[in-house]
Amino acid sequence: MSDKPNQEQVEEEVFIFPASFAQQRLWFIEQLLPGDALYIIPLVFRLTGSLQRSHLHHSFQAIVQRHESLRTTFDVVEGQLVQVIAPEVLAPLTFTDLRERPVGDRESAALDQIWQSIQHPFQLNQGPLFRVQVWQLQDAEHLLLLALHHIIFDEWSSGVLIRELGERYAAFVEGRAIALPELPIQYADFAHWQRQWLQGEVLNGQLRYWKQQLQDIPVLDLPGSAVRPSLPSHQGASQLLELPQQLLDALEDLSQQAGVTLFMTLLAAFQALLHRYTGQTDLAIGSPIANRHRSELEGLIGFLVNSLVLRTDLSGDPSFIELLERVRDVTLAAYAHQDLPFEKLVEELQPVRNLGQNPLFQVVFALQNTPIEQLTLPGLVLSPVELETQTARFDLELYLWKCADNFRSLWGKGWQQSDGLRGVIVYNTALFSAEAIASLRQHFQTLLEGIVAHPKTPLSALPLLTPEEQQTLLQQWQNPRSSYPVEACIHQLFEAQVQQHPNAIATQFNHRAFTYQQLNQGSNQLARYLQRLGVTTEMPVGVCLERGVEAIAAMLAILKAGGAYVPFDPSYPPERLRFMVEDAGITVVLTQAEWADSLQTETTQIVCLEESWSDITQESDENLSTPCTADQLAYVIYTSGSTGTPKGVMVPHQAVVRLVCNTNYIQIEPSDRIAQVANLAFDAATFEVWGALLNGAQLVGIDRETTLSSTDFVTALETHTITILFLTTALLNQTVSHIPTAFKTLKYLLFGGEAVTVDRIRTILRCGKPQHLLHVYGPTENTTFSTWYDVQTIPENATTIPIGQAIANTQVYVLDAHLKPVPPGAIGEIYLGGDGLAKGYLNRPDLTAERFILERGAWERGHETKPSAISSAPDSPLPTPSLYKTGDRALYRTDGNLEFLGRTDHQIKIRGFRVELGEIELAIAQHPMIQTAVVVVREIDGERQLIAYIVPNQLMEPTERDLRSFLKAKLPIYMVPAAFVVLDTLPLTANGKVDQKALPLPDLSTPQITHSTAAPTTSLEAALVDLWTQLLGRSHVGIHDNFFELGGHSLLATQLVSRIRDRFQVELPLRKVFETPTIAELAQVMTTFHQATVPSAESDLPPAGVNGQASEWHQREEVEV
Repeated sequence: MSDKPNQEQVEEEVFIFPASFAQQRLWFIEQLLPGDALYIIPLVFRLTGSLQRSHLHHSFQAIVQRHESLRTTFDVVEGQLVQVIAPEVLAPLTFTDLRERPVGDRESAALDQIWQSIQHPFQLNQGPLFRVQVWQLQDAEHLLLLALHHIIFDEWSSGVLIRELGERYAAFVEGRAIALPELPIQYADFAHWQRQWLQGEVLNGQLRYWKQQLQDIPVLDLPGSAVRPSLPSHQGASQLLELPQQLLDALEDLSQQAGVTLFMTLLAAFQALLHRYTGQTDLAIGSPIANRHRSELEGLIGFLVNSLVLRTDLSGDPSFIELLERVRDVTLAAYAHQDLPFEKLVEELQPVRNLGQNPLFQVVFALQNTPIEQLTLPGLVLSPVELETQTARFDLELYLWKCADNFRSLWGKGWQQSDGLRGVIVYNTALFSAEAIASLRQHFQTLLEGIVAHPKTPLSALPLLTPEEQQTLLQQWQNPRSSYPVEACIHQLFEAQVQQHPNAIATQFNHRAFTYQQLNQGSNQLARYLQRLGVTTEMPVGVCLERGVEAIAAMLAILKAGGAYVPFDPSYPPERLRFMVEDAGITVVLTQAEWADSLQTETTQIVCLEESWSDITQESDENLSTPCTADQLAYVIYTSGSTGTPKGVMVPHQAVVRLVCNTNYIQIEPSDRIAQVANLAFDAATFEVWGALLNGAQLVGIDRETTLSSTDFVTALETHTITILFLTTALLNQTVSHIPTAFKTLKYLLFGGEAVTVDRIRTILRCGKPQHLLHVYGPTENTTFSTWYDVQTIPENATTIPIGQAIANTQVYVLDAHLKPVPPGAIGEIYLGGDGLAKGYLNRPDLTAERFILERGAWERGHETKPSAISSAPDSPLPTPSLYKTGDRALYRTDGNLEFLGRTDHQIKIRGFRVELGEIELAIAQHPMIQTAVVVVREIDGERQLIAYIVPNQLMEPTERDLRSFLKAKLPIYMVPAAFVVLDTLPLTANGKVDQKALPLPDLSTPQITHSTAAPTTSLEAALVDLWTQLLGRSHVGIHDNFFELGGHSLLATQLVSRIRDRFQVELPLRKVFETPTIAELAQVMTTFHQATVPSAESDLPPAGVNGQASEWHQREEVEV
């Protein structure tokens, strides 16, 4: 580092040098966050004793004169950031005497002023970029604040500053001279050397490694206590971590045995913790390094800290020892390539910009084991003053200190004992609650204790939960037991209601009402008729009828005959109907003449009820005495399969009885009237039909045409005095958007099946809440409903509604990929158990074995055990499996309520980011002009694109520009759909869910899809195209191209702003380039800002009138200790 940079003297007052890479990054961030004090580093000490203020001031003045960094400001010269170094700077030391205040007020007053000072930003073009302030509390007690901007200072620098301050103050007090050795280099020399060295093959070699190592780097999807805000927040807090000496000794022994450092062991453990929390096996964590591996840099004050991205592969469930080997290799390789500045890495890699997250990593880990200088001043006792953390630069930061004295000197905290590991967890309070971090802190210690005890154990089997959490997760939250007729069959309970209420109306369809007695007698006759046709125990019988009393009687009759009903939707294509008939091995189908041909196979006997009823009525109408047990098959419902082939779910009697009899989520009484809205081939009909008939209530049919007309539907609800209604979320949204008061007369409104639009539920609560508003969740494989949540209020910032807790006699577990329970707040997959489980898939032992787990002990022990296959022949009794693997992602909140996060197969990847389509749909639905929306992925020109299908409300339709601006304020840019397709209504399946296959293909000629080569339409856009082609070195630029996707980066963005200022006299905030990264958008914003800037004689700007986006965001690309 002997080469000195060329100094450019300006008016014999200052010297100008190029800024370092790190300084460029912080300066850039300051332009994005003008007025933000995020990068002020405070050091606060209590001084007890006799303070010589003049000696303190002279000491600081000497330090300022010795270190050029403390005399440096920043400016932009010809588009480049430079350091401006003044030959002399007067060290500012302000003194405040608080002794006139009451004694009890002095400390709080001083701390208030300290916080004000820390929050007061520096102007980087005006020096000095540090403050020294003293508050006198008593004659022999002072508080000292050193506040320095990070652009001239880092943690290592604090040790240099403290050491020199102590030496110089002591010399002044003792009246002796001090001769510190001259600094071999200044910070400007380092910046110059770094730029000169980092060129050619040196730069290429570093870049080759990092580009390969960080290719397709994933975003860490760390679950938070709240939804990530659309605009980043740096509000933070911290919690202390204390690990005992015994654990530290064991960790050091393990490190020595494994041939790794303590840092590597702790890093591996932290990554294992994050892996267990997220399920991700590809993790990248940032780690700061001092970047002072040359002796000339050790005594320098300045911003030298660099960041390493440590990306580790945790796939294959390795043992901790195996993980250590991987971490060692990654860490050693990273340190071998540590000289590439992080900001240069970001510039070269050009990661996709997410305004709410840091590029490349979102979590930081550091271990400090180098002794830190203690500040000692003659005649004074010094102690650091604790300042509560109020900012967080990342999502989560874990800092550990092997030396407790180091920790106390930095954080002003200590313990009775001085051994062990000390640390602090800094977290973003917009993402995490204090309770969530407290749990994470405990889980980390539990995991470390398990690691030292069993280092060769697979990561999945290492302990994570505390005994109390295990008790809560596996027992307390899993025991909503209720007493219900466990041994009874469906038809037997119906017959009991017949005895109690023979003349009560059981069903009403299209003005045809039947009493319980009439329905029972008719179904008895049909049951005997079926037995004459050969129907026996668990024999599947098809039902393909319109919704009505005949269909209900048919289902009852099949059960009474001992069989299992298999409902079919008459609107299904003939090919699909015949497939299900053949797949189920059905030999008898009850239907109507118009559908007979669609159901006919070589072995099937078709019974057309309208033609056979005269024969049926000849049978006895007395109850049958057919043997039946609760675990006997009651029905088979076909659901769509991921392979495109429908699969039949086999449900026993007991599962249905547990759903509707003496349960905890609903109390159905004989006075209730339950709407029968669902298609009988949809499992929601199970709740409707048997919820009414097994509780003596009345079942009221409402036809599909009526439900699709909001006005007619609400009229039907009122006319029939409906008290209980279940709707799919799509139908609920549709109805509420037209008639907000639609459900105010209901006793129970249950909804679920798809992602919830929170605003629609808020409308219900505001305009006409039923007595009970229940959000329910459950797959067909666990008989309709598994969880429930009684919606009373919705927090203002909520974007989803919990699915709640288990219904009675049901267990709900959130497990990781190795069947281990995850802690509250961690993401896992929902597994269901209890009395509602299906018996498996009909004739699909392979699929049953994949999704149903028989041996409860296997998963409770946490071992990955291949489940036993279940025989699914319809003519044999089947064992009930213990758990069902849903494929649904969720987390448990700390209050025991589940939060649904979407399907594991509904997550997609767009440009390296994992995207949950439901999150985009919810964001779109929050637009005041949007009624509902669905988002899908389409392949367009070989690239996966997000397409949004929207249904506007009745008042007006938003423009594409409105929607894009709205979504950019809520979502990362990569989650904003490429196109918006407006529909009058979303197509629905017969089950009331969105029919994605019926969504029209987008018109590829529309601008929002094929606008990459769009030409400028105004002179301003043409001028911007010219600027972009010069800056980006491209011959063709379209007005809808993204600046950063074309190779733009932060420094080029600053140059773009500078050239816009010079050419158009528009003072454009730098953040606007990130908020509106296309020429078309930028031109609109510039038009607005032109109003408030210096007028130009020859301006390319069009007339004002286009409003710029109002959203603000914070972008950061840095890390430090």
